[in-house]
Amino acid sequence: MSADNSSLLDSLLFPPLCDGWSNNTEGAIYQLGNTILFLGYMGGSGAYGCLFIFGFLCPGFLCLLLWGLLTVCGLDVFTWNLLLLLVCLLQLCHLLYRLHQEGIRGEELASLYQAVYLPLGVPVQVFKEIAKAFENKVLELKAGETYAVEGKTPIDQLSFLLSGRINVSLEGQFLHYIHRHQFLDSPEWESLRPNEEGKFQVTLTAEEDSRYISWRRRRLYMLISKDRYIARLFSVMLGHDIAEKLYNLNNKLYIKSGVLLDIRLPSLYHVLAPASQGSEGGSGSDGGPAREQQTEQQCQDPELTYQMPDRPKPQPLQPKPQGPMKTAVDEPLHDPYHPSWAFDPELPIGGDGNLPPRFQRVRAPLAPTETPKL
Repeated sequence: MSADNSSLLDSLLFPPLCDGWSNNTEGAIYQLGNTILFLGYMGGSGAYGCLFIFGFLCPGFLCLLLWGLLTVCGLDVFTWNLLLLLVCLLQLCHLLYRLHQEGIRGEELASLYQAVYLPLGVPVQVFKEIAKAFENKVLELKAGETYAVEGKTPIDQLSFLLSGRINVSLEGQFLHYIHRHQFLDSPEWESLRPNEEGKFQVTLTAEEDSRYISWRRRRLYMLISKDRYIARLFSVMLGHDIAEKLYNLNNKLYIKSGVLLDIRLPSLYHVLAPASQGSEGGSGSDGGPAREQQTEQQCQDPELTYQMPDRPKPQPLQPKPQGPMKTAVDEPLHDPYHPSWAFDPELPIGGDGNLPPRFQRVRAPLAPTETPKL
């Protein structure tokens, strides 16, 4: 028995060497099968790389199976290549099933992911969780239909426009448009807390056939509370959307010379905001309706002049007494009633001259009532 085992081991470890190479080559099926195997092993990693590899291995083992069946006529060659072919087919079916499950259903949702979420680096699984929150449904709004009416429609959802254009108006006056890949009600969403209720302050009407997705308020809050990454993602997207809407409104704020006013400028508050009625210290006499009425009279009557106080006469220089220098608290370094801009050489001196138009204090007009469409 030991002699038989030793002879078998010697035959496996020390096979007989070839006495000479044969000049005969195998058939075309054998050469084609090995060529396909060589190309298949050049695939990369990942799901699509594995799909490439097993997609080439299946026809390669099929060629070797036919070679063993028709040319070699060996049962072992045929059996092994058949098993390898079946394993590759099963693995290929498994990869296709995984790609189908992990893929995004619907062309519109796939384009939404490619255009909005993929540039932000959002994984597909996270996007599927977001899409699951609105049940993978795409809603439609015909031209002329109203999405929300000011003072009537409750704020109970958050919508995102996929295609079309929405008109936003307030009391019949056009404010701005909402274009594709923008939120329809981001300001309303951010204005309320989860436990608060409210209604729309503007009217949203479809200018053309539009399609959008919509999250129910409670369901989206539950999703945000469970996943911090999705909460940060919505915070960034909503903040960017609200900023775009503010800049669209800022483009309608101008003066008669055609210069746009920036809503970020602190000085613009004194032009747009009503005059203060008073302060904590009680010093509110400078503002109020009297000053506003005076400004309106100056705007309506161009003959009113801007009265400038008389400039003080120069005093002759007096020699300073010698001694230690004393700090004069009661002597200001400059006259508070004569600011530096009052001595501009371009301004007229005296009370009878008129100021140029660029120095007159007038109220900047807001957007016109009839705004042309963009």
